[in-house]
Amino acid sequence: MTRSLWKGIFVDAFLSKIKDRRDLLSNKKIWSRRSSILPEFVNTTMRIYNGKNFVRSKITEDKVGHKFGEFALTRKRKIHRTNTGSAKKGGKK
Repeated sequence: MTRSLWKGIFVDAFLSKIKDRRDLLSNKKIWSRRSSILPEFVNTTMRIYNGKNFVRSKITEDKVGHKFGEFALTRKRKIHRTNTGSAKKGGKK
């Protein structure tokens, strides 16, 4: 479900205060995953909290309008491996 157009996009108060000060935005830690990315944040690197640690993310023009939480994954990828060769360990013949 999307947010109503008359309400506008959601940005946390601390982000809206510092959006014009680019020196404060560089390498900033962000806990608010629900905040939207504004055009003022473009070309900055931010660290977004994923519940365990901070994930560095470079904000580009393509990310404007999305939420910060979309770029800090909270789950690990599960790698499915297949055996490509015989994996016999040295034993008796």
